[in-house]
Amino acid sequence: MEEKKLLEIKDLSVTYKVEDGIVYAVNDLNLVVHNKETLGFVGETGAGKTTTAMAIMRLIPSPPGEITKGQIIFDGEDLLQKSQRQMRSILGQDISMIFQDPMTSLNPAMTVGDQIVEMLLLHKSVNKKQAWEEACQMLELVGIKRERAKDYPHQFSGGMKQRVVIAIALACSPKLIIADEPTTALDVTIQAQVMDLMRDLKHKLGTSMILITHDLGIVAEICDKVAIMYAGGVVEYASKEKLYNEPAHPYTKGLFNSIPKLDVDEEWLEEIDGLPPEPTEVIPGCAFSPRCSKCMEICKQKKPGITYLDDDHYVRCFLYEKQAEGGAAE
Repeated sequence: MEEKKLLEIKDLSVTYKVEDGIVYAVNDLNLVVHNKETLGFVGETGAGKTTTAMAIMRLIPSPPGEITKGQIIFDGEDLLQKSQRQMRSILGQDISMIFQDPMTSLNPAMTVGDQIVEMLLLHKSVNKKQAWEEACQMLELVGIKRERAKDYPHQFSGGMKQRVVIAIALACSPKLIIADEPTTALDVTIQAQVMDLMRDLKHKLGTSMILITHDLGIVAEICDKVAIMYAGGVVEYASKEKLYNEPAHPYTKGLFNSIPKLDVDEEWLEEIDGLPPEPTEVIPGCAFSPRCSKCMEICKQKKPGITYLDDDHYVRCFLYEKQAEGGAAE
């Protein structure tokens, strides 16, 4: 039985017009998230991960940003065809986002309970008393005592603030949660607690999730599928098991080779030579070609299409185009 697609992104491109020229933040991006699935979105800083998330939510600041082409099909409807008023009803109710820094997400002048109540009153047919009770239940769900609903954000630790942000995001039982590096501002022990909480709540509520992260260890723990992003596009997409056991793209292999191995005594870790391209730089061929040890002449001249190595594993790389049965799919 084929899995139902909750979110499908087709040929998405996003640019920003700045003084130095045009920033090509996202380029011809294709992505799928199925029902109750967690997709790990991995890549270096500046790869376009957060821009993609903001595009899904139609929060790209305009100007200077613009979605120049593509489709973002959520639950069967193209979000790019929705009005701002329609998007306001979708955000929070059907799609929620957990941001990196909980302190910038919470209103310091409102109690945490009131901030959850505000979300519930906006999207659900409940009165204030019912909303307050639901807010207290949400706090308990994320491991915070209901008595603390009357406290302000500054009275909470960093980890507890992030739990409050998660409670707000889950308040209306959204179909999709976008978590943008939700543990970056937390120490390591609290990171593990927050990720365990998110995994448990995802299974309990049956929510789909896009997890934006640099940490391949977190991806291994939480995600079902993984998209490796480089210079505004997905260069490899696969199930977690296939990506970790059979990485294909040279960039993906470089990421894995740069991780310390517990069973190998290494004096130096491997590194990926060079730096990602400048956002305003237009590269005629593969964006990774200037850093790639496997680079061929065609890589410098032409952008690779999508080659399917398996039903749920594709790569954008000329190394695999002739190996795949039937050639590459553009």
